[in-house]
Amino acid sequence: MADQYQFNANEEKIHKDRHTKEIDLINRDPKQINEDVVKVEFEDVIAEPDGTHSLDGVWKLSYTTFTVSKYWCYRILSAIFGIPVALLWGFLFACISFCHIWAVVPCIKSCLIESQCISRIYSLCIQTFCDPFFEALGKVFSSVRVALRKEV
Repeated sequence: MADQYQFNANEEKIHKDRHTKEIDLINRDPKQINEDVVKVEFEDVIAEPDGTHSLDGVWKLSYTTFTVSKYWCYRILSAIFGIPVALLWGFLFACISFCHIWAVVPCIKSCLIESQCISRIYSLCIQTFCDPFFEALGKVFSSVRVALRKEV
């Protein structure tokens, strides 16, 4: 009895945790979705070849300006638009899931069931009408012999 209660408690906790799980504030891309896409550093955008160097102070200040402005611009944009965009994406994926679950899969299943029925009828027609016809043709032409003679 205690094992059954423990199992139900664990099952309920797993079910509850899907919607209320803790999010990782350190590793925010655990599946490496944006590994190559948006990982843009100063060196990826601005580079001075040998023989064309700006002043060291300008280079350092440019690096700092680029890095800090990118950081804060992203933070401000995500603070302003992050929640509304997350709401839109959540709504979009909910609609896609709804359409897939309630329309796409049932339509595919319906087509498969109907095509299976049509396939059986087609197979029956072929076996009834075409098979005897082609068997008869095979028997007619089975006695035909072809001889190839070379005349000089």
